[in-house]
Amino acid sequence: MGVRIGKVEIGGPEFIVIAGPCAVESERQLLETAEAVALAGARILRGGAFKPRTSPYAFQGLGLEGLRLLAKARRATGLPFVTEVMTDTQVHIIAEYADMLQVGSRSMGNWALLEAVALSGRPVLLKRGMSATVEELAEVADALRSGGNAQVVLCERGIRTFGTATRNTCDIAAVPLLQNLTGLPVILDPSHATGRRDLISPVSRAGVAIGADGLIIEVHPNPERALSDGDQSLTFDQFRDLVDDIEPFVKIRAGRRFEVYAGA
Repeated sequence: MGVRIGKVEIGGPEFIVIAGPCAVESERQLLETAEAVALAGARILRGGAFKPRTSPYAFQGLGLEGLRLLAKARRATGLPFVTEVMTDTQVHIIAEYADMLQVGSRSMGNWALLEAVALSGRPVLLKRGMSATVEELAEVADALRSGGNAQVVLCERGIRTFGTATRNTCDIAAVPLLQNLTGLPVILDPSHATGRRDLISPVSRAGVAIGADGLIIEVHPNPERALSDGDQSLTFDQFRDLVDDIEPFVKIRAGRRFEVYAGA
């Protein structure tokens, strides 16, 4: 079952790449990134306006101003956008701007938030909790659907294990497992699954090959100066290389294709 975000469908014939910065930092940073990822083949823009960070001293996002900048980027490029919602009280205002609401890994068990998101009328990107099983993620998806929102896309973004070589452990088998278990589209987040930009392209290839419906990738004009997740953010050139890298794998997948960006 496909899920529509504006004119884009995740789970349909097109392989969907979602890309953009971890956090919206400024108008220039966001608009430059949105234009670059659109030209390279991204179909949906990502960007955090409200950022849940482990450290209280870390950048927490621009809030409402970030939402306004994301809407401006949508007008400039034609890309719909997804952004994270952290609390049930935020759902109404974020849903006024965003084309899709993201429930992050820290919020997968926030039932007040899930109830509000289910009633928002917006498609939902539900990320797997860092310690959640496949069955638990499927149950939360069922809760959203039973709460009135069938427009749910699941995201495998790595889980917390004893391994320390990567930021998280990418559970690649979860992609087909979740598709079979839920019948919902499933995308892969190689940025958070690895935490290393040198691993994003090979893990993306694996995601395409195993049957993911899309990818969500962090991209920044200058990752070394990013206010969050710089180590796992790609430059514009690296993102273009990634799209070129996975394109043959997408073409091998029966019925999948890329659409060429033609401007807003």
